[in-house]
Amino acid sequence: MSRKRLLTRRQFLQSAAAGGALGLAGLGGCDALTTPARVRRRSGRRVNQRVVVIGLDGLDPYLTERLMEAGRLPNLAALRAGGGYSRLATSIPPQSPVAWASFITGADPGTHGIFDFIHRRPDRPSEPRYSAAETIAASGGWEVGRHRLPLSFWPFNHEPSRTVLRREGTPFWHYLDEAGIPSVCYDLPADYPPSPSEHGHHRSLAGMGTPDLLGTYGTHQVFSTRVGGRREESGGLVHPLWFDGDVARAKLAGPKNTLLRQPSGTEAEMVIFRHPREPEARIEIADRTVVLRQGEWSRWVRVVFPIELPSFLPNDQVQGICRFYLQEVRPHFRLYVSPLNIDPLAPGRQPVSEPPEFVTELADRLGRFGTLGFQEDHKALTNGVFSDEEFRVQADFVLEERLKLLEHALADYDEGLLFFYFSSTDLQAHMFWWDSDERHPRRSPAEARHYMGVLEDLYARLDGVVGDIARRCGPRATLLVLSDHGFGNFRRQFNPNTWLRDHGYLGPPDCGSLADAAGGAVVDWRRTRAYALGLNSVYLNLAGRERDGVVRRAERDALLEELSAGLLAARDPATGQSPIAAVYRGDRVYSGPCVASAPDLIIGYRRGYRCSWGGALGVVGGDILSDNDSAWAADHCMAAEELPGVLFCNRPLRQGGPSLIDLAPTILGEFGLSQPAAMTGRHLLSPQAVA
Repeated sequence: MSRKRLLTRRQFLQSAAAGGALGLAGLGGCDALTTPARVRRRSGRRVNQRVVVIGLDGLDPYLTERLMEAGRLPNLAALRAGGGYSRLATSIPPQSPVAWASFITGADPGTHGIFDFIHRRPDRPSEPRYSAAETIAASGGWEVGRHRLPLSFWPFNHEPSRTVLRREGTPFWHYLDEAGIPSVCYDLPADYPPSPSEHGHHRSLAGMGTPDLLGTYGTHQVFSTRVGGRREESGGLVHPLWFDGDVARAKLAGPKNTLLRQPSGTEAEMVIFRHPREPEARIEIADRTVVLRQGEWSRWVRVVFPIELPSFLPNDQVQGICRFYLQEVRPHFRLYVSPLNIDPLAPGRQPVSEPPEFVTELADRLGRFGTLGFQEDHKALTNGVFSDEEFRVQADFVLEERLKLLEHALADYDEGLLFFYFSSTDLQAHMFWWDSDERHPRRSPAEARHYMGVLEDLYARLDGVVGDIARRCGPRATLLVLSDHGFGNFRRQFNPNTWLRDHGYLGPPDCGSLADAAGGAVVDWRRTRAYALGLNSVYLNLAGRERDGVVRRAERDALLEELSAGLLAARDPATGQSPIAAVYRGDRVYSGPCVASAPDLIIGYRRGYRCSWGGALGVVGGDILSDNDSAWAADHCMAAEELPGVLFCNRPLRQGGPSLIDLAPTILGEFGLSQPAAMTGRHLLSPQAVA
């Protein structure tokens, strides 16, 4: 895209519903991002100028300990032998954006304002939104023909469309930045768009939360002769394909052109040539040609989507990257196209890194790489586009790319803080974890054991990575290896809205959804005292807070106690177990300026249970409890006490159970910085480690 254009790519990213896209409304009740207070250096104390933090998302303590005892994790076992191991208390709830925001700020969600993957808006309680970021539309506009252009086109340059980080509080690296201590973070979750570096000592590459070019968490596309019409499914688009001889023409769907009065999608023309005899095909798209044999993946391919503008303006374009995978040539043809990632070599004004040129510098050295927050395409496996083995191969590509990035990060690292994040232990666990003899939702017992073995092999491989990092950084560097939570089977799903309806808290009795119901009435807010939205969150329909609130403030405490007792008393008729291990009150487990925006209750599910897929988005299903039949057969959105993470260090840890909120003050303490008042954690290393 030309640098002279005022048009930003973000103006073309579509808004989408929660569970598939970023940004809708702001988080009420929280202050703006806090400016870090002045930080003083501790006098008379040696400053350790090298701290390396490795985030292994979802690394489970029970599996880790079992594999250490079996001798399969020698490097982590060596850290444990030196006194540097403990299970790590996670956030309430143990969801990744909540947990990593707690790690970042050294405080609970009452300070950083991220309570769930999905938040509600009190003025529109039935509409879910992504919790960590929001897209703000361009201000104003002027109409030209069938276009509506933002005023950023005008010489007076009004504010264009932009994405805003909704995590509150102060990240620990702001204090390092102010003290002149360099820090670099690779793929850090809960930091999209990346928070700015005011003093120029911080660099970061955005991770979890970074959208694809469509504005979603990841939308793959499939072109197949097996289907008769175009269809949309969660996380994917399926296009019909027809061959004339051995030639087929298709259109790859791109971002919407929101400059039209009636926004419509952009497209990239694609021609597919099927070899008349061999199991291979040639794909031509724009100025690129890709030749693949059946079962082969392409490298990252640049794709350009033209954007139509009024006749007096030159047409523009949006650029992204994707990978092609030729699944089948005959008798049917099927081509998979990965989600369209923001191109790291040409991100435009997309907020992919801090500073903006950091991502381009990385791509100049390493070549193009994926920028999507969720790289492993779990939706392709869930939707039946991938087999288990195809997902394993694609997930391994992600890991190989991360290891290549890690090699660069270590080679480029001299002093200060280095943070590096791996998603593999989380996303592969969601799809491969199964640690019991119970029936798996989709696999035979032998297949379930095999893919749990794949996950164990992954743990062993990353143990080797930790050992390499420890050797290269040496004993004078502080090495911290942590996970944000553990893992458990997800065998049964609980719909909290159905429970609320059936117990008279949500009406009418035939209600099918908080919003547009396909199989029942929409909720009547005048007959509703409580509702659920998100993976763990329950809200009262509180008068003066919710748009149509009916619960008086004087009734609040008694109703919360009644709901808590009722939820804890629930039983699964299929097992006789309680699906809920704990119910937390937001005003009692959180503290800080954002508590007013917290859920009234947070449900802590027992291992083996989780909120139902529909219930998280406001669906009021038929049965309170049902089997989970998804390929996503393991989870961590349960009770915090059920799913701790892990913490390893190459120095002895102080006694007393550590928590995620302790990591930020520990990192600052290793650089001789005093702990800010907003951080509620504590320094975890023994006194001799910083003497």
